[in-house]
Amino acid sequence: MSTPVDELLTLRDWLRYAVSRFREAKIVFGHGTTDALDEAAFLLLWGLNLPIDQLDPFIDGRLTRPERERLLGLIEKRINTRKPAAYLTGEAWIKGYRFTIDERVIVPRSYIGEMLASTLTLSAATYGAFLSNPDHNLCVLDLCTGSGCLAILAALANPQSVVDATDISEGALAVAEQNVADYGLAGRVRLHRGDLFAPLAGKRYDLIISNPPYVTDAAVAAFPPEYAAEPKLAHAGGADGLDLVRRILSDAPGHLEADGKLLVEVGTGQQRLIAEYPELPFLWLDTEESEGEVFLLTAGELREHAPPGKASPRRRRK
Repeated sequence: MSTPVDELLTLRDWLRYAVSRFREAKIVFGHGTTDALDEAAFLLLWGLNLPIDQLDPFIDGRLTRPERERLLGLIEKRINTRKPAAYLTGEAWIKGYRFTIDERVIVPRSYIGEMLASTLTLSAATYGAFLSNPDHNLCVLDLCTGSGCLAILAALANPQSVVDATDISEGALAVAEQNVADYGLAGRVRLHRGDLFAPLAGKRYDLIISNPPYVTDAAVAAFPPEYAAEPKLAHAGGADGLDLVRRILSDAPGHLEADGKLLVEVGTGQQRLIAEYPELPFLWLDTEESEGEVFLLTAGELREHAPPGKASPRRRRK
């Protein structure tokens, strides 16, 4: 009896097969890929040790039997485990930057990461010109660092910057430490274990960035297996998803320099934040893949307009 290993000979054959299998199995995407085709291309190219962004040159290449057996195993593992492909490969990518990951951290996919790594044209009012100024020795803080991807991208964006990064998870910080070492940034990216600002002893920063947990409790409870495979604390933002965002807004003024800026990703929380903080002049930043899911505030705006913070449970990221 023939099997796919016997009948599918080229990468094109296996790409078509993987897409069909993924659609039939109704697996869920959103961890660096957006549909079955993207997911299949990523997984198959990785399985063949080929550049993950160069499908066309290899699409009609014939595969050896061991290669075909390996691809079948990857396809079936993705379907049977329902884990994101990034957990199967041990790596995730943001705009061409590779990060080692495992199930101790959320799969990196931040819109702030997209901003930091992209060449988008940004006005001087945004974080962009501020961060990329090589003459400014910036002190940056990344709250809820997880894999360390945003801290690393911030350090790469400005060779004069020094970045502190905090996370409450010991496992996440171990992953971040590996990524920091891989990029040779141990001298400029400093990792701290603790809840948000707690490990920083009153330090002040030119820029604070954060991709905190912002998923509502109801949405977390309804997660498909792919999202449920990630650390729950990486997602859980409380009843309305804004528990940690409120704490960041409350505490950030005490950790920003006079001309500092706060950049936070909040997912679909824009309207809830605007309603709760009507006096805050949020600047909502769009990216190539999102609209109004990241806000920017200056230290002056926060100190002038932000009301005292509301107490909320201590929950943390990644």
